[in-house]
Amino acid sequence: AAKAAAKGGGGPRGSAGRAAGRKDDDSPEMVLGRNPVVECLRAGVPASALYVALGAENDERLTESVKMAADAGISILEVPRGDLDRLSANGLHQGVALQVPPYRYAHPDDLLAEVRNTPEPALLVALDNITDPRNLGAVIRSVAAFGGHGVLIPQRRSASVSAVAWRTSAG
Repeated sequence: AAKAAAKGGGGPRGSAGRAAGRKDDDSPEMVLGRNPVVECLRAGVPASALYVALGAENDERLTESVKMAADAGISILEVPRGDLDRLSANGLHQGVALQVPPYRYAHPDDLLAEVRNTPEPALLVALDNITDPRNLGAVIRSVAAFGGHGVLIPQRRSASVSAVAWRTSAG
């Protein structure tokens, strides 16, 4: 899968220099809805918990989500529907939510060092002014589909890798 690197970021490997417009805290985000959750789990998106509403109607997507979460060692929590309503801004969770940790960006130097050690030609995509996280997710999905090694995004005036980008990149 393609990795995202924050251009010009400092700090240790795997961390991002947070810039204006990016989330400053390390609070997790939620991917909501049956299709987005199952697609994120299929794609191996890192997750810390799967929330399932008590009494949620069971279907093949929910069954597959619970099985994949259990197989991956992800906590599965049955919660009242009201708890999921509070976790989602619009209440459109379909009885399931996946908690994903904040994305840890690679430093561009680390990404370049990693691709130098690959036998195939490197494929890195540099983006500028992609402010919609859905567009960022779509680009990441395309780069991964073409065997790309990473996506470089600027620290400022750019969408960050959020739950929305994860959901789109996994779809």
